[in-house]
Amino acid sequence: MSKTRFIENTTARQAGQKADLDFLSREQAETARNFFSTFEGYKPTPLVALPGLAQDLGIASFHVKDESKRFGLNAFKVLGGGYAIANHICELLDMPISEMSMEKLCSEEVRKAIGEVTFVSATDGNHGRGVAWAAKHLGQSSVIYMPKGSAQSRLKNIQAEGAEASITDMNYDDAVRLAWKQSQEKGWVMVQDTAWDGYEKIPAWIMQGYTTLAYEALEQLEELKAERPTHVFLQAGVGSFAGGIQGLFAAVFGDERPKTVIVEPELADCIFRSAEAADGKAHFVTGDMNTVMAGLACGEPNTVGWGILRDYSDGYISCPDWVAANGMRILAAPRHGDPKVVSGESGAVTTGIVECLMTRPDLVEIREKLGMDEHSRVMVISTEGDTDPDMYRRITWYGAYPEQD
Repeated sequence: MSKTRFIENTTARQAGQKADLDFLSREQAETARNFFSTFEGYKPTPLVALPGLAQDLGIASFHVKDESKRFGLNAFKVLGGGYAIANHICELLDMPISEMSMEKLCSEEVRKAIGEVTFVSATDGNHGRGVAWAAKHLGQSSVIYMPKGSAQSRLKNIQAEGAEASITDMNYDDAVRLAWKQSQEKGWVMVQDTAWDGYEKIPAWIMQGYTTLAYEALEQLEELKAERPTHVFLQAGVGSFAGGIQGLFAAVFGDERPKTVIVEPELADCIFRSAEAADGKAHFVTGDMNTVMAGLACGEPNTVGWGILRDYSDGYISCPDWVAANGMRILAAPRHGDPKVVSGESGAVTTGIVECLMTRPDLVEIREKLGMDEHSRVMVISTEGDTDPDMYRRITWYGAYPEQD
């Protein structure tokens, strides 16, 4: 039976040369948030307090940032792809994004100035839908490639945003390579959160866009007069989302930042394996990566994100699929009057792992290394809602993935 594995990063709090955080500063995050605030229908997604769950787990507080409420797209990904597309257009116009609004970007004047642009990306669903949504709203085109095994519901959601989208016979990383090849051959603009040498500007913009939700969360904690979290759990695919959030917290709080733990599915744990290798380099996972956490089924780390996660994260966890399923059920069936949170497979894994750490006797050592106890204030981010409705029902109604080690 598969096991939950943990690596402690004992160097995260030590002095020394670390990855640059300037592009993830509070000022950069505020610029991104201010840009999105010009969108029709913008409002911060809820930061949901679950005191009943905290009581059950024996911790002081538990907050969930619910990204299922983002622009009606049921996931956070538009923050990355949309911000990258906007920055690309601003670059073509030789204008800073701090002086740009959604209304200006959608104007006929801008469309005439930049001409027709096709944006291309690879996705399991959420990122591609965000790219397609942004491209459509800006009067541009998009082409989206999806890995084999992608849900038909996610494909239809992308096509509904006006994209030319298809499911390939490739895994995620090979679909990324296809998107890159097409961009080079056809003059399209690739919008991908996977970075490599020579392709770093757009992934960095995507990471900046993701900081919007963390900036919102910090403001919401202040409004609630809630104490800053002591622990933040972040899920990782290629590491762009986790790197963006971790980078902002490290830039804002320095050594006073919350302890941060990176969580991945055991079948696609490229960040965990990179940490395990302990040579500072990014390491890949190959093959089909048949995890239920489709949004995290990525085998090749974003090189920019990996540097931040390597230098600032306090630990890394690789876990089986049932952990995510448990998280979905926990959030779907709240106790003690807590509100319900609809969270998909990739969104709920962090809730699932916190429950495991606080309740399972075999994980006591991990809990102690992380300093988790009755004083801990935990924050997680539910990055998606029920983006695959059939899978959501199978897990929350019919108990799929019940196995536990």
